[in-house]
Amino acid sequence: MVEPIYIPESAMVIVAHPDDIEFSCAGTMARWAKRGCRITYVLCTSGDVGISDPGISRQQAAQIREAEAREAARITGVEELVFLHEPDGMLQATLDLRKKLVREIRRFRPEVILCGDPTVVWAGDTYINHPDHRAASLAAIEAVFPAAGQPLLFQELEAEGLKAHKPRKVYVMVWGQQANVYVSIDETIDIKVNALRAHKSQMRDWDPEPQIKEWAAETARGKEMRYAEGYNVVTLVDDETWQKNRVP
Repeated sequence: MVEPIYIPESAMVIVAHPDDIEFSCAGTMARWAKRGCRITYVLCTSGDVGISDPGISRQQAAQIREAEAREAARITGVEELVFLHEPDGMLQATLDLRKKLVREIRRFRPEVILCGDPTVVWAGDTYINHPDHRAASLAAIEAVFPAAGQPLLFQELEAEGLKAHKPRKVYVMVWGQQANVYVSIDETIDIKVNALRAHKSQMRDWDPEPQIKEWAAETARGKEMRYAEGYNVVTLVDDETWQKNRVP
């Protein structure tokens, strides 16, 4: 379905690398940010093996890519980024990573969580989904449910004042015509492209605009919009319960 005008009060995106958000959901984030949604990005790694230059160390690469991620977020309208500094290229959905994500979820208390689909391995006929993407997606889902909302799990976080929090919805990022919710990014497609361009170490001489617009147009095909991002949305807390339990 085409998404009605739904703007959450807060949202958290959990991904593996700098630039993952810009390739996937930055158009939606820009749209929500324009309308006052409070957004934070949680990046499990700093993408420190993502620059293939023998003259650049992993530490230097991490600094470059974190700076690019901050600039991309600024372009999108997002101010808060969290880097968990997990090992790039070797990310695993461990219990320790789950706890780190639960900490951020309980601290930020988002209405909506966005993450990838951990079941996707084959992504078309020219790409295999990165194992870090799958690990970050699985860790995110396992942190969201049930861990973040269970006060008897990770009780040491409760002792830190980080009370259990169950997000209202999970938006799982999907490609093309596989979604159950489509968000129009007609007004923010150029922001998405410009945010992706901020990742200069990755874009190099490639101009992402034609490809990004082609992908977004394919996702929007048959809908009343030119460009879209697609999601499989799971509602964990119904509207009535969410409103009743909201903290003013």
